[in-house]
Amino acid sequence: MSSFTLYHGSDHVIEAPVFGGDREHNDYGRGFYCTEHLEMAKEWAVSGKRDGYANCYAFCDDGLSVLNLNGDGYTILHWLAVLLQNRVFDLPAALPLEARDYIVGRFRVPLEEADVIRGYRADDAYFSFAQDFLNGLISLRQLSRAMRLGKLGEQVAVMSEAAFGRLGFRGAEFVSKDEWYPRYKARDSRARRDYFDVERFRREPDDLYVLQILNEEVGPNDPRLR
Repeated sequence: MSSFTLYHGSDHVIEAPVFGGDREHNDYGRGFYCTEHLEMAKEWAVSGKRDGYANCYAFCDDGLSVLNLNGDGYTILHWLAVLLQNRVFDLPAALPLEARDYIVGRFRVPLEEADVIRGYRADDAYFSFAQDFLNGLISLRQLSRAMRLGKLGEQVAVMSEAAFGRLGFRGAEFVSKDEWYPRYKARDSRARRDYFDVERFRREPDDLYVLQILNEEVGPNDPRLR
């Protein structure tokens, strides 16, 4: 049995999360997106520049189907394929459009049976890193490293009705935008700064770019993806 605490940042208190009530175009589709880190939930709570709440839940995933996109068997391209299935990307040219179709086709992850999904959260800065990769501006290695900038951490998305039934509300902590919004912006700015200062312009000889992935028809078992 695996029991732990989840936090959800919001502009209001959510005692009973409603299954199917979230937005469709989130990272992994409709779900209740949480974190195991209270500070991260506080940042998410005020991301809209208003006061909010860090809602706290007891959660047990015993017997549930847990899909860990950061676990063995998955690569950063599997995570990207999921984003491409659910988020709205600006793909203004032929290369990123072809890349989208190829990555979704070759690295598609079946989400339908997952009760819980773990993986990176595509905040604004990190979403832009993914777009840079699709446009051929950065390599796969650079994207992988960029996703770890700013201490983003991973999110836990509660997806199924069975999983929603495991959320036990334990209270909500008020979060002041005056204190926590500057922290949210500082982390985002730090990630962007580190990306441009370190990752975006540091190429290595064995870097793998999206054009190579397409031309060489790179698949999930290619050792260069590990």
